[in-house]
Amino acid sequence: MVSDGEEEYIARTKVSIASNKRARTLKMVANGETILRPSELCHVVLKTTPENFPKMVEFYLTFLGGTVVHGNHRIKFVTFDHKDHRLAIIAIPGLKHPDPPQSSVGLAHISFGFKNLQELATSYEQKKANGLLPYWCVNHGMTTSMYYHDPDGNGAETQVDNFDTDEESMEYIQSENFAENPIGVDYDPEEFVKRLRSGEDEKEIKKRPNIGTRMIPAPSRLRAEQSS
Repeated sequence: MVSDGEEEYIARTKVSIASNKRARTLKMVANGETILRPSELCHVVLKTTPENFPKMVEFYLTFLGGTVVHGNHRIKFVTFDHKDHRLAIIAIPGLKHPDPPQSSVGLAHISFGFKNLQELATSYEQKKANGLLPYWCVNHGMTTSMYYHDPDGNGAETQVDNFDTDEESMEYIQSENFAENPIGVDYDPEEFVKRLRSGEDEKEIKKRPNIGTRMIPAPSRLRAEQSS
């Protein structure tokens, strides 16, 4: 049964979807010209304390299967593909960690994609063998995702697109189904691997079950879920 608060949330989300479509059209034009869009998202830079610097570097080398292309005691540049770097980690004296973690504004998570569910499962198993376990596994609808925490408490996501085309994914994120539940449906990673290794069709595993309304949790609850 949907509560009054949930009905209001759904109604506001539907209005937001409609206004976002209009805003997207308006923001494409500035001074009569189409705004030039970037061709790609190139890299991410994370700042940390000198004490956590070695742990952060080790985490991302393991998490990404990455390589340090340049570095010293204050900064490391890491890549996992043909680019000169995709991630940089900087040690800055005097920084403080938020207490509790995830209690301050700023970065929530970074996401890294894989080509298919077999790769996502292999990534999960390799990370697990190295002591890295996800704190949240969820089918968002557009993606099948696993979330991890780095040593500073930042979120690091691995994901696979659930649709074959960007157009299908865009259609889904603007649908009433997504408006009702913009969070997703949780899944067990071991059961996920079992289904996949048994030969079940990836398209079936990618389908998000309908569980009805699921709202974004309050910050205190969100921190509790992420720390569990």
